Amino acid sequence: MMSLPSSFGLALSQLGDPRILRVLAKSVVVTLIVFVLLGIGGYYALAALLASWGISSSSAIGALAALLLTIIGGWLLFRLVALAVLQFFADEVVLAVEQRHYPEHGRTARAIGLSEELGHSARATLRAVLVNAAALPFALVLLATGIGTAILFLLVNGWLLGRELQDMVWLRHRRHEGETEPIPAITRFMLGITVAGLLAVPFVNLLAPILGAAAATHLVHRRKKVTDA
Repeated sequence: MMSLPSSFGLALSQLGDPRILRVLAKSVVVTLIVFVLLGIGGYYALAALLASWGISSSSAIGALAALLLTIIGGWLLFRLVALAVLQFFADEVVLAVEQRHYPEHGRTARAIGLSEELGHSARATLRAVLVNAAALPFALVLLATGIGTAILFLLVNGWLLGRELQDMVWLRHRRHEGETEPIPAITRFMLGITVAGLLAVPFVNLLAPILGAAAATHLVHRRKKVTDA
């Protein structure tokens, strides 16, 4: 079975593929537009929330609260938006990797209809929102540790991302409901942790979803070769 570093190495080597570059350009533009629009809406919502608590956003306490919520909210928001946008372009990334490395598997993939794709994207986004919302109270408590909040969100989103990235590939090849997931749980978790870490790095976070989808494609298909043998 292919190791995680090898899968990311192959993903990096294909970044110059024109098909990957087109997906990257589209996903970055759409992600930034959505992120900016949500950011503007979030700013006014935050100002209204602070005002309802009797706190002026121009006061020291208001500024600190705004800064903390903006950092946490921005980090989570970018991850949610980037992955939600990639859901609509994931097939193009997976197809490019399959055509180059696994043409025999690419020919047997099933087409996913728009309704199924939208349903999967909505479920994945809702799951991410609910899980992160459940973790938020613990994250606020861990702010005092300086690093605990970042570690908690890294672990939580690593688990979420690993599953989402696997499903981007696997749903096109799954033969029936209840079929065993192709990527072992620990590898899937480490895949998610790696991508979650990349999403926290400025500029690199624009590449992270593409790299994650490509790496997941290699992991799924190498695992399929083992199980089908």
